[in-house]
Amino acid sequence: MLSPQAQPHRRRRIGEYGLLAGLAILATLASPLSSPASEIKGAPRLQNGDFENPTGPLSHGSFGTRSSFILKRIASSFSDRESPPQKIANDGSFLRANAGSSRATVTWVGHATLLVQMDGVSFLTDPAWTNTPSPIPGLGPQRFVKPGLAVDHLPPIDFVLISHNHYDHLDLGSLEALAQRSPETRFFVALENAELLRSRGIDRVEEFDWGDSVSVGSVTIYCLPAQHWSQRGLLDRNRSLWASWAVIGPWRRFYFAGDTGYFAGFEAIGRALGPFDLAAVPIGAYEPSAMMKAAHMNPEEAVSAARDLRARKAIAMHFGTFDLSNEPLDEPPRRFESAGAAAGQEVWVFDVGETRDF
Repeated sequence: MLSPQAQPHRRRRIGEYGLLAGLAILATLASPLSSPASEIKGAPRLQNGDFENPTGPLSHGSFGTRSSFILKRIASSFSDRESPPQKIANDGSFLRANAGSSRATVTWVGHATLLVQMDGVSFLTDPAWTNTPSPIPGLGPQRFVKPGLAVDHLPPIDFVLISHNHYDHLDLGSLEALAQRSPETRFFVALENAELLRSRGIDRVEEFDWGDSVSVGSVTIYCLPAQHWSQRGLLDRNRSLWASWAVIGPWRRFYFAGDTGYFAGFEAIGRALGPFDLAAVPIGAYEPSAMMKAAHMNPEEAVSAARDLRARKAIAMHFGTFDLSNEPLDEPPRRFESAGAAAGQEVWVFDVGETRDF
């Protein structure tokens, strides 16, 4: 039996605990996980079924700009490009041992391919182990640096995120290898991309519209907007959807921008699902600007995107791996680090094969 003097203290403690419990409940109800993407709308679609960006068709520059770009790309294929990213050894032993744990790590395999481990799952973004991302095997942009991790050295992969169907992001040979290695791996794509994978015997594929979600283990994966386009052949432009992705777990939040221009959607995603512990943002393939700006970010825009997303850290990707554009290979990371320092945004530039905790 508490004394009369102790009872007010007890009531005060009970009241405090009740207040804390109430705040916790309100925080849960207001959490992005309970109403994750209310302002994320599905992708616009034309009457003929083609997809479109919310702002309408993107500019790809004049005919003269595109012609000059193609000639420069052909000429560059006969000469070496200077200052590709460095590669460090990574046999995957730590990553395999870390599979299933809560320790959050990210490894840059190259280009837009990241291995992420967080909240008990391991997943890949836009896996591309090819040397030439092109419709004609052996022809096309050459890989400057070998992948930072061999497929056989990967941990068990729970799922794969694919942003869109361009050959440097959707590499069927790599996806087939991953599916054959582990029949349990799930492949997540945006609308109208699943059939392409199924045509190559990849059956555990699921497709999503912007705003859709799915759970794997303790994490929830959200398909989200990007400002880009799709095409694999002469007559299929924008027949399939492009996307960015977020993976939200009980301890970490990760965002993968895929391939995108800078757009207002980053701020909406940050409001709905941020803050993110780590955002992977593309920083390369921005020259010539008249051709690239609508669909690719430059390094300064990538830093602005990270800030819009409310990302604590931003990791650079989509640079220095394939010969895709006119800027020098070492320019994107230098500008990205400079822009991050000026904006007070923590940014990471990895060597190929590097792993860090986040």
